[in-house]
Formats: sequence, C-alpha cells, structure tokens
Amino acid sequence: MPTIYRITDEQIDLNALLAQITLPGTGAAAIFTGMVRGRTERSGLPPETDYLEYEAYTPMAEAKMQQVAEEIREKWPAVEGIAIVQRVGRLYPGTPTVLIACTAAHRDTGVFEAARYGIDRLKQIVPIWKKEVGPAGEEWVEGDYRPQAGE
Repeated sequence: MPTIYRITDEQIDLNALLAQITLPGTGAAAIFTGMVRGRTERSGLPPETDYLEYEAYTPMAEAKMQQVAEEIREKWPAVEGIAIVQRVGRLYPGTPTVLIACTAAHRDTGVFEAARYGIDRLKQIVPIWKKEVGPAGEEWVEGDYRPQAGE
C-alpha cells in the first residue's frame, strides 16, 4: 500500500500526492490541509500574522510520520494510501502548511477518522516547531514535543 511521509520546503502538490496514493480500487479520499492564518484570535498574542516559520528535525520527524502511518494502518486496515507532508521554512497567510490524506475503496471504511487521527497524532508526536511573526514581534507557539531517550 502506498505510503508517503516527508518534510519539505517545497509547495504541497495535492493532485500529485493524491495520484501517488490512489489505487485502481480507490473510491474515497479524505484530505486535511492546514493553512497559515493571517489572523489568530488567541489570548496573549496579537491577532495579525505576517508569516510563520516552521522548523523540524527532519530525520526524527519523518520517522515519527512513519509511526503515525503505521498506527493508521493498524487502526483502519481498509485504508489504502496515506500521505503525510509537512512544509518547513517561511510561509505566508493562505499557504498550506501540512497535508494528511488517506484513501480507501469506500467512504465508510474509516477514511475520515484516519485522516483526523493523522493530523492529531502529527501534532502530538512529530518534532515540528512553529514561530509566529507579526507587527508586534515574534513568538514560538507550537512544538512542545521533546524526544525521549531511545527515540
């Protein structure tokens, strides 16, 4: 079954990724794409965002993405293809930052749940850090994950 996981500084090409995880019997795809917001209503931070800077420790991040894909396959055996892609670098409002896509023969095989699980687990265990930069300054707002011994 096709599985793609990667950290990239290149634009995410949804059509190319979808083509790579689509099999002859595929009839459903669930796709989640996170994007840079130009405004974020969150206590303590100014609402305007000029851009985000994403950083990752690529070898570990991709190993953890592989783990997420393996967990998806264990929980939803009907899932055919999986794509997990995270962009790094300076990204401006409206830019896709992350993509989780799962394909299956039918929509009622857990494909929606698998994609949701994929983004939730990525946020939990993949070492990716995000800095918000705006008119009032900059602040690291995500990336609490710290590798444990043996990872």
